[in-house]
Amino acid sequence: MTEGIDNAATRIEHDPQRLAWAYLARAVQSPAPQMSKLVAEYGPIAVARAVKEGRLPETFAAATAARAHIDTAQRDLDMMAAIGGRLVTPEDPEWPQWRFLPFAGVEHEPGAGEPFALWAKGPRLLNEVTERAIGIVGTRAASSYGEHVTGELAGDLAVDGWTVVSGAAFGIDGAAHRSALGVGGATVAVLACGIDRAYPAGHSRLLRQIGQDGLVITEYPPGTTPARYRFLARNRLVAALSDGVVVVEAGWRSGARNTAAWCRKLGRPVMAVPGPVTAASSTGCNRMIREGEAALITSAADIVDVAGPIELRDDTPVVESRDTDILSGDAALVYEALPASGTRSTLELSEDSGVPIDRVRASLPLLELEGFACADETGWSRRT
Repeated sequence: MTEGIDNAATRIEHDPQRLAWAYLARAVQSPAPQMSKLVAEYGPIAVARAVKEGRLPETFAAATAARAHIDTAQRDLDMMAAIGGRLVTPEDPEWPQWRFLPFAGVEHEPGAGEPFALWAKGPRLLNEVTERAIGIVGTRAASSYGEHVTGELAGDLAVDGWTVVSGAAFGIDGAAHRSALGVGGATVAVLACGIDRAYPAGHSRLLRQIGQDGLVITEYPPGTTPARYRFLARNRLVAALSDGVVVVEAGWRSGARNTAAWCRKLGRPVMAVPGPVTAASSTGCNRMIREGEAALITSAADIVDVAGPIELRDDTPVVESRDTDILSGDAALVYEALPASGTRSTLELSEDSGVPIDRVRASLPLLELEGFACADETGWSRRT
């Protein structure tokens, strides 16, 4: 394949903007919020030129210094075209920006931040397929009990129109993907390597099927090999792209628990399936439930109750409530500071609410998305 791509006859004329994105995506790779802001302000072509010429300010240079000399953008895009893939950037309609908004509130966390860009393969659009999504993760050394429960949960969710998100690993991940595909549902595999690499190799057929019927994504360019730190970075994307994460089987120290930790940081619910007290593979789940880190679930209906849209059931007593009851934390404080008439700037809202200005800026788009706030050229106000 590489020889064919290198042949000048097979080269594709790519848009300069797309080439700049591809170059930067390889140069950056890891989460780099400051670089993302720089590109949003000046555009990818100008930033790519500055990176190549070594003209970036020192505060930005660290994110690209190690790979600034590598320009394989043409080859990377040709390879993606050859395998039916694509590069998805924040400028593209399918970029799920609303999914990544919570990262603005945890930028101080090591490894936090939305992906700079994503390489994708599959017929489904990322923003549409993650509209209603549940992450299902767990141990690679899954028991028959774990694989059975995973199959039931993922299959029932997929039949009900939920997308199953996981990491394509052996064990629980693989069982979740296979079950969703088996009922004709949607599934997203998030990789910790280049999209042209089947990892683990034993899942090459499964990944091929996901790439044909679902969606395979990664923030790493073609040719990138798996590494431990890339798996940890991958976990935050599984959490970010899901309405909540279910841990089926996991040890106390495991990648699945790392995914659950990211889920909590991003304000998404964590759920766990209880297991036998004698099974080492369930110690993580049982302890998370006991210590209040995860909600106990035993069925897809339980998952929807915890992570699905809020619904009023016939058997639920009707209590007086307000729309704003769903707000909490920074969002609730910022909402209370919004004026019913007139407008206020983000600085004024920060001073009135006591919320740092960067977290005010992160909360306002969420309030606007939920219909609680609106803005014009003079500032922000409360939507009645």
